[in-house]
Amino acid sequence: MKKTLLSLVVTLGLALMSMPALATNGDNVIGVGTISRSMGGVGVAEPQDAITAVFGNPAAMCYIPCQTSEVDFAATIFDPTIKAKVGVGPGTVDAVSQGAPFAFPAIGIYTPITDNLRFGLAAYGISGLGVDYKDSDLGSSGLGPFDIETQLQIMKFAPNLAYRILPNLSVGAALQVNWAQLDLGDGSGHDFGFGTQLGVAYQPIDTVHIGVTYQTPQKHTFKRIRDFNFDGKRDTLALEQPQQVVLGVGYDVIPNMALIEVDGKWINWGDSIGYEDFGWKDQWVVAVGAQVKPVDWVALRAGYNYGSNPVNTHNGFNPAGAQSLQGIPNVPVALVEGFRIVGFPAIVQHHITAGAGINISKKVSLNIGYTHAFEETIKEHSQFNAIRLESSLEENSYEFGLNIMF
Repeated sequence: MKKTLLSLVVTLGLALMSMPALATNGDNVIGVGTISRSMGGVGVAEPQDAITAVFGNPAAMCYIPCQTSEVDFAATIFDPTIKAKVGVGPGTVDAVSQGAPFAFPAIGIYTPITDNLRFGLAAYGISGLGVDYKDSDLGSSGLGPFDIETQLQIMKFAPNLAYRILPNLSVGAALQVNWAQLDLGDGSGHDFGFGTQLGVAYQPIDTVHIGVTYQTPQKHTFKRIRDFNFDGKRDTLALEQPQQVVLGVGYDVIPNMALIEVDGKWINWGDSIGYEDFGWKDQWVVAVGAQVKPVDWVALRAGYNYGSNPVNTHNGFNPAGAQSLQGIPNVPVALVEGFRIVGFPAIVQHHITAGAGINISKKVSLNIGYTHAFEETIKEHSQFNAIRLESSLEENSYEFGLNIMF
């Protein structure tokens, strides 16, 4: 059985490699799996399924519950609306990104090894963003590079172990193996990256769960990705998934009937290779989720997620200037600013979520969810208003999940 489950993880993981991801907190999704996403992305303190436990806090597998094994399947359909305006001199053109709705899967498993040791494994898309302005009017703006398609996608394989030191205290660690792909309109590049996630789960009293996790920075290098300084040679660009710290508290208002969880997250974009070069700043995220079971076979869920906009504006930049970008000399400032504002508008902040689950048997449940990220707009202009850049982003996503215990 375990070999079969492992084969499923690998197969779906390979499928993930061809699926684009979409950002919500910076270029990270707010949560992985139907239950977490329908509760605002919470799950560090009190995850409700295997996918959330492996993604949220590797130490928390001992609370969902330990005496059984579980396999979870999930799919998310993203439907973003992305728009841009580019002005050069007296003229302004606008366009709508033509990317169609798309889906990506996730899978997670956990199983006991001993009474106090648990093994988990998940494969899921975690990060990404992109636009598709091919053949749009942006090419007539005088800043031709922005009638292109850009895409960043990162997926993870994450095996992890959780060990229960005391009946109310567990620790865990996950090895995160990443596959990343970047396309800036001049051919795509891909790279593998590696990192770790460490976690602690503590239950001071029966109704309160506390979780803390730390994720290390994870670097990806994309070779020959684009000719940034127009010298006839494609250049190499590195992007580093940032370190992050998450603290979560879950409270069982009515045990087995009503749950509230609040998570706080710090994402260190401002010191991460690539994001620092493109003018990102650290991001603070707050997520609140609730689950109520009016009867023991039905769960109703809702949540809210706020992540501050990490993309700085550089109003007054030199429209004819040049800069160094990761050692690449003479990169036009206008090119960098265009990619920042038009190519990767990771700017949404407020999200509302909802969902429901139904147990169709004692060991099988179905879950659905919905996430809406409210429209946000970012604007920037150069000296003398010679170049004007604007992007807006709004997101809707639909979640479907199947959970099987055995």
